[in-house]
Amino acid sequence: MKKIELPIGVDLKGKVAVITGAGGIICSCLAKAFAAVGAKVALLDLTLAKAEAYASEIVADGGIAKGYMANVLDKSSLAECHKQVLKDFGKCDILINGAGGNNPKAQTDKEYFEVGDVDSETKSFFDLDESGVQFVFNLNFLGTLLPTQEFARDMVGRKDCNIINISSMNAFTPLTKIPAYSGAKAAVSNFTQWLAVHFSKAGIRVNAIAPGFFSTAQNKSLLWNADGTPTARTGKILAATPMGRFGEVEELVGATLFLASEKAASFITGVVLPIDGGFSSYSGV
Repeated sequence: MKKIELPIGVDLKGKVAVITGAGGIICSCLAKAFAAVGAKVALLDLTLAKAEAYASEIVADGGIAKGYMANVLDKSSLAECHKQVLKDFGKCDILINGAGGNNPKAQTDKEYFEVGDVDSETKSFFDLDESGVQFVFNLNFLGTLLPTQEFARDMVGRKDCNIINISSMNAFTPLTKIPAYSGAKAAVSNFTQWLAVHFSKAGIRVNAIAPGFFSTAQNKSLLWNADGTPTARTGKILAATPMGRFGEVEELVGATLFLASEKAASFITGVVLPIDGGFSSYSGV
């Protein structure tokens, strides 16, 4: 991971930031940013080796971090992880719920249903796998709710604590082919607003960021052909993005640090901030 360049001046010295899904592209970048502004960062991931690898990079750069194994769909796993974080760093001040994702079993092959699809080998709406849909909803929604239940306990009765969820621009307008993922991220946005109201009297702020399209190793094959030319999907994405390009993962850092900073965002709660180059605002004409 390349050294992070901080876009804004935020001081989180002494704060403990817990980040789920920290073995992934987005949340590992956020972990490095939070460490760079002084936070002690607990990187949680289902794959311990990934969390530990990114934590080692942070430590090598002079930050304070440690990787932990945690299953965001298992309350006992989260509780055990919480005990370790408390022992190593202390109570959680900032929770970033970054674990999430999609599953091929919960998506259709085509954007539009046609009558002949019923009797063909095409995977249509009628062929969506129940277990796949459940997995996507659980990973994104329960995978946000359960870590919040566990780590927000640390925030009760304390000042300057907040939660940041990772939603998506498809929570505003669903994308074709992925009904479960779009619906699950819409639930995350709704839950963010609900939590913001629920915790408002306890002084816990709750916000979310909604990333747009980012070209990473994980989606490279969907966006680029083997010869490096853009796929048809890329053409449609960029045509619907007013800024005319994909985002860079580092472009999520400034907004996230801003929302996490009590000094900068003390009166902001219940916000779902799109970081999508204008995709969610564009009607297509």
